[in-house]
Amino acid sequence: MTDLPKIRAPKISVRGVNKSFGDNHVLKGVDLDIMAGESLALIGPSGSGKSVLGKCILGLMPLDGGTVEIDGKDVARMSRRERDAAYAKFGALFQNGALFDSLPVWRNVAFELLSARNWTPEKAKALAIERLADVGMEPLVADLFPAELSGGMQKRVAFARALAASPEVVVLDDPTAGLDPIVTAAISKLIDKIIRDSHATALTITQDMAVIGHIAHRVAMLYDGRIVWSGPAPEVKKSGNEMVDQFVHGRRQGPIPTDVISGQEAA
Repeated sequence: MTDLPKIRAPKISVRGVNKSFGDNHVLKGVDLDIMAGESLALIGPSGSGKSVLGKCILGLMPLDGGTVEIDGKDVARMSRRERDAAYAKFGALFQNGALFDSLPVWRNVAFELLSARNWTPEKAKALAIERLADVGMEPLVADLFPAELSGGMQKRVAFARALAASPEVVVLDDPTAGLDPIVTAAISKLIDKIIRDSHATALTITQDMAVIGHIAHRVAMLYDGRIVWSGPAPEVKKSGNEMVDQFVHGRRQGPIPTDVISGQEAA
């Protein structure tokens, strides 16, 4: 993993964030800073609220309490124009890919460039083909439709879309889920390259412990709606925190119930 820049300030600050769905209290006062240029891996059992937190940070879910700040500004206090400008700097990969079935691959990858930045189709397609190459896909894929691709290929297309506009911040929800080990290694190297070359800030939601050492400066663990530990990535396997140790090493014995650690709870 590339070294952190010497001068840092929080790019994203989460303070006291609460989110419930009926009687299900998913986030219970989450506090988390992600520094500019930092790659943070967010880990935790299924159902712990990782994806919900990611969507709250992206402004896709309203908060029940607390604040999310981008570059020191509370998103809730921004004007519509300020919010749009702030989130235009973000790229996101969602857990299920969320591709548009009716659009060819290249239009999926270049969607924001075409819809919000008024790029010409020729320029947008050329850029889309470059981003597809970044994730190991041939130019001929550009004219296919998502239904013609395997699940792993769809995930790579979604990742290419997240990178298309050279974002300052990338939020990646399970970027290596469903990918074979070779592609997983390639994606891990690409995430590191993005941060190294563009100084982007990255939040990666993952349960793939094998890739954390390649993609993360720091790791935070979310459990039962709260951050229970955060620290440098090399320390995650020797954290001294019982919940982290149980999760990281896949132990059945520990403070986390067995059905949670085995992923049987709803995500």
